[in-house]
Amino acid sequence: MSALNLHHLRLFRAVAREGTLTGAARALNISQSAVSTQIKALETSLGHDLFERSGRNLVLSEAGRIALDHADEIFQAADDLTATLRSVGGKRKVLRIGALATLSRNFQIGFLRPIVGRDDVEIVLRSGTQESLLHGLDALSLDVVLTNLVPARDASSPYLIQRLAEQPVSLVGTPARAATENAQIQDLLSTQQLILPTPESSIRAGFDAMVERLGIVPRIAAEADDMAMMRLLARADAGIAIIPPIVVQDELASGSLVELARLNELTEVFCAVTVQRRFPNNLLAEVLVSREDYAWPFPPISADGASNAPQAQGQAQDD
Repeated sequence: MSALNLHHLRLFRAVAREGTLTGAARALNISQSAVSTQIKALETSLGHDLFERSGRNLVLSEAGRIALDHADEIFQAADDLTATLRSVGGKRKVLRIGALATLSRNFQIGFLRPIVGRDDVEIVLRSGTQESLLHGLDALSLDVVLTNLVPARDASSPYLIQRLAEQPVSLVGTPARAATENAQIQDLLSTQQLILPTPESSIRAGFDAMVERLGIVPRIAAEADDMAMMRLLARADAGIAIIPPIVVQDELASGSLVELARLNELTEVFCAVTVQRRFPNNLLAEVLVSREDYAWPFPPISADGASNAPQAQGQAQDD
């Protein structure tokens, strides 16, 4: 089989983006006939038509969509190799991190602590959905994804999952609800208005399983996919929040919110997701090796709401 011509592959990507031979030729500053000839050569090499005509435009065939996915990966890998090798020799290094949009900011700061403030390091942070972040990891545009939604792992999965930290989950409400502080958890869950994470979260999955086992139909006051919004709803006394105490540590310390009960069977787990790479980012190895320093990046909350450890100066809050 003949070797794949990367120049032809680059022209193919241009046609796929522009939708016409004319547009691709203009973008690449070459003749339309040259683009057409080389696309035909690529199709001959692959043994499939890559485009179908739709009016004046060219649209990808099924083979073309497959080829484009692989082409994107090939050129992303080439860019990643170039960036990695250029970083050798004392030049400024870059760590590209994707974090679930709803993930605790305190956890993210804890993860970055080993490299924050270094003159030779640039940190690039991206937030988004789990799907978009894992796609970025697959395309090598991210070095690591931080998440509390553990990806499925099986024999065909490319992901390497490292558990970093775990935190408890509690029932938290305003002092006006403090009269229920000594009530049984079952009574709180069945009689109080509740503020819950949305169904796709790991905490909600565990909560739904728990109330199903207890035979409780919860009274849902609100659902939110963002912990900061749950914190604000709890402060506004919209109900009792099912939330990790670290998210409301300032309110617990000041007394504006109280921890009514600890849900011992629920926890929130934080993971770092990576993929095997021929040229791994050495900065990532540094923060993962240092994980013992932040395996519990959050000061535990005592029963009276006071932090058992001083807050680090300048520590980010989940606002």
